[in-house]
Amino acid sequence: MTPTALAASWVLELTGNAVLDGFINIFIVCFILINFIAVYAGVSTYAERKIAGHMQARVGPYRIGPHGFLVWIADALKLMIKEDIIATQTDKLLFKLSPYVVFAGSFACWVALPYAPNWSPASFNIGILYLLAVSSAVVIGILMAGWSSGSKWALFGAMRSAAQIVSYEVPIGITLLGMLLIYGTLDMHAISEAQAKGMPFGFMGESYGGLWSWGINRYPPFTIIAFIIYYIGALAETNRTPFDIPEAESELVAGYHTEYSGMRFSFFFLSEYANMFVVSAIATTFFLGGWLPPAPSASGTVYLAVGTLVGAAMGYGIAKRGFDAFVGAMIGGGLGALVAVFIAQPGADGAFTGKGPQLVAGAFWFFAKCFTLIFVMIWLRWTLPRYRVDQLMDLCWKKLTPLALVNLVAIGVLETRHEWMALIRGGH
Repeated sequence: MTPTALAASWVLELTGNAVLDGFINIFIVCFILINFIAVYAGVSTYAERKIAGHMQARVGPYRIGPHGFLVWIADALKLMIKEDIIATQTDKLLFKLSPYVVFAGSFACWVALPYAPNWSPASFNIGILYLLAVSSAVVIGILMAGWSSGSKWALFGAMRSAAQIVSYEVPIGITLLGMLLIYGTLDMHAISEAQAKGMPFGFMGESYGGLWSWGINRYPPFTIIAFIIYYIGALAETNRTPFDIPEAESELVAGYHTEYSGMRFSFFFLSEYANMFVVSAIATTFFLGGWLPPAPSASGTVYLAVGTLVGAAMGYGIAKRGFDAFVGAMIGGGLGALVAVFIAQPGADGAFTGKGPQLVAGAFWFFAKCFTLIFVMIWLRWTLPRYRVDQLMDLCWKKLTPLALVNLVAIGVLETRHEWMALIRGGH
């Protein structure tokens, strides 16, 4: 039983009111998620600035806290005490509501994500359909922000963003449809669990577990192409470089949030980083095995803990002599964890044994994969130049969408062949 369920059951025993118990459960889940998103977004801003610094051969934030780690708290305090300015030409009601509409669309997606085995704030049997539907509320909030600001820069930015998000939902949807043909379910938990089973690797008949069971390796190269199409579309959906055209500083000042300040301004950035995690979580669930480890079995949780600690200590010791010790410890810990999982004793179930280890290890791998994809997003920001608007739309409608359709047909043919072969083997 999850901590939120335990707290809700305690309230039910105390009050005897089932309706109140439901409200308390929802409140606890929302409270935990909102605080986690706030901390995650703050740490992500620090990571983005630190990664940018190292990529540009400079230190990055370094003054507040160890290695500048507390700079995100200073940024949050600064936004809290800043004046909330509302220009005279704005539509005040829509102007005030739009940041919360944008954030609500992002926040509502977090409740349906499968963070670990049997661990999700809300489990839907139509999980991916819910995610695609609810995330579209972000477009409504962006259009509200651009139109209500009374600024041509904000309006142009909002129109660009809406066109970009709606356009790239097409190749994303087609790509996910191909993966749904493989899994045969819309439930996010069931999709993750399906990748724990041994699946044929490509055109080979023999089944493998672990990494080879992940969706990205189901029908190579078509599932790999599907992942690439999805990830490019996800960059456009989140307005990240090289698709940050709605916020092009040289053209539109700051895009649809040009007229915002203080905490309302911060809600747009909370939404952006929340969306980055959501699209990464969907990619992790569909293509990278969800909460599953890369090895066929990782029953040795002790291996994972010891490997992480030893790797972090070695990385810290080596890096302390030459470069940033904090970065060295993080890299060493990650490599140590990876090595530990691969030397764990193999097992038939392909998962951690025991509910406690399953939960911890599943959450570890899910978040590790998501944060790796987020790191790539940050990396690309300081690597690639920005697209023009016409190039952005050409890429979507003339390249990605036709490629996604062809890829969908190829995956459908291969999956049909696989089902027929299974029926033939079953008949014999």
